[in-house]
Amino acid sequence: MTPGKPHVSNPLVGIGLKIASVAFFVGMQSCIKASGQLPAGQIVFFRSFFAIIPIVAYLAYRRELRTALHTARPLGQIMRGLVGVSSMALGFFALTRLPLPEAVTLGYAQPLLVVVFSAVFLGEVIRVFRWTAVCVGLLGIAIISWPTLTLFRSGGAVGDQEFIGVIAVLVSASISAVAVLLVRDLVRTEKAATIVLWFSLTASCMALFSIPFGWQAMNTPQVLLLILSGIFGGLGQILMTTAYRHAEASTVAPFEYTSMLLAIAIGYLAFGNIPTIYTLVGGSIVIAAGIFIVWREQKLGIERKAAIKITPPE
Repeated sequence: MTPGKPHVSNPLVGIGLKIASVAFFVGMQSCIKASGQLPAGQIVFFRSFFAIIPIVAYLAYRRELRTALHTARPLGQIMRGLVGVSSMALGFFALTRLPLPEAVTLGYAQPLLVVVFSAVFLGEVIRVFRWTAVCVGLLGIAIISWPTLTLFRSGGAVGDQEFIGVIAVLVSASISAVAVLLVRDLVRTEKAATIVLWFSLTASCMALFSIPFGWQAMNTPQVLLLILSGIFGGLGQILMTTAYRHAEASTVAPFEYTSMLLAIAIGYLAFGNIPTIYTLVGGSIVIAAGIFIVWREQKLGIERKAAIKITPPE
């Protein structure tokens, strides 16, 4: 769900809810990884369809269900859904090919790419500080990816699969950055609940078109894991939205990076994944760059508000 303006200023509650949402999202990714190498479209369907359950319950609780699907921009909603589905499918594909810590950490490329795409597609003025942060962050991404690129050059099925996974997650982050720009445009006229519900329904419907390309028969544990991934994803969206109701985005956004710690812990305990020094060093660089961008966005936002206040009306 898209962050909105906080109704009550309670930063500690907002931070707690953000960390809880991150935990649910990492839990979602862990369930998907544990379900095995299933087709991406099949995973997308379960993740999207069963996310609707907690989302609808939340909207009913807030008495927003009756108007949740009302939109003045159905084509914009569908376009956002198509882009989001593409990103989600590639991200889930990468999860089945990469260790959990690496898959999560490489996903941090998204906010860096949002800055780049904002300059390229929206004409936003990006000054030297944020460009520097983007370059430093991309260096961190290169450090994380380096062992996989080396494996690919040396050959072997494992190296090839990991290399494909790295490419998939980076393309997913790129497409996700485009989705962020589409959401930025939609929130000017649409409610967050409307955007989320339209996305979940669009993603579920689009995923069904992948059936002819070969869905696999699943055992009971796989079905339960994918259902749980959808519920976790829906709960993560709800908690994230609620977090932004209690605190400013600049306060809670940096806590997104707690997902790296959770991914390392779950990756080791559940899958035996031990993070490499490349992941730790590169991930730290990417996180530092991301936090700097958040801080810079907050500072620029304050400056813009101050400029508006002192600018006399025409």
